[in-house]
Amino acid sequence: MEPVETNPEVAPATHEETPAPDTKPAASPPRGESIWETLRSLLVVLVGVLCFRTFIAEATVIPTGSMEKTIMIGDHLFLDKLLYGPQLPYTSLRIPPLRAVRRQEIVAFHYPLNPATMFVKRVIGIGGDVVRVSNKKVFVNGQELKEPYVQHLPGILPLRDSFPPSVSQIETLPAWLGLDPGWARAMANFIRPDGLHVPAGCLFVMGDNRDNSADSRFWGFVPEANVVGEPLFVFWSYDAPTKDWMDEGVKGRLEFDASILWNFIKKTRWSRTGKFF
Repeated sequence: MEPVETNPEVAPATHEETPAPDTKPAASPPRGESIWETLRSLLVVLVGVLCFRTFIAEATVIPTGSMEKTIMIGDHLFLDKLLYGPQLPYTSLRIPPLRAVRRQEIVAFHYPLNPATMFVKRVIGIGGDVVRVSNKKVFVNGQELKEPYVQHLPGILPLRDSFPPSVSQIETLPAWLGLDPGWARAMANFIRPDGLHVPAGCLFVMGDNRDNSADSRFWGFVPEANVVGEPLFVFWSYDAPTKDWMDEGVKGRLEFDASILWNFIKKTRWSRTGKFF
């Protein structure tokens, strides 16, 4: 009998079974590692929020009416902090500003007499300017400012509507005008026949609600280093009086928060949402 040829390229059949795939579930990471991953993610988020709030933008609420009708009581604003060079936390160092503060811009700043408080006002004069107010009209370097944003109350009061006073008048101004004693003593150093001279590195600011605004007329200049940023837009506006926004008591805050929840739809000023400046 002749031998049978076989094809060498065809593998001979075998009776070995293919092992079943391993269906055992993958081992879960140790609990300690899982907790660390969560904490690390939270840390990344917190650092991101801190950097954004420190260098880019910050939210603030307006509790008073000194800038009405431009900015209303209860307007919640985002501030552009990058524009004027944000300050590095816990240091006196600042990132270089993109540009200098300009006249008639609205700025948010640390109140010079209490830096923990944030004020929002309009810049009237910058370093080197001469500011004068005569019968409610504002003059900078001898030129009258066009101020379509300003609202006035009837009547004329000293200091409020004609500024600066003469050096001899300062001591006779009544206390009820709200003149800060320190500013009363320092003001004479900057008064000349043509008006108040703004020193370098400082700003003279006023509110748009011109006759109901505590501003540079009453407490002095704002150092440029105090400027935090300028308002970008209103992201929420809620109609409530100053006393509610300024109440620092725990009970008052809880009652106000409950009132906001109950009246959110009715008292939100929807038409102001997204208003840019």
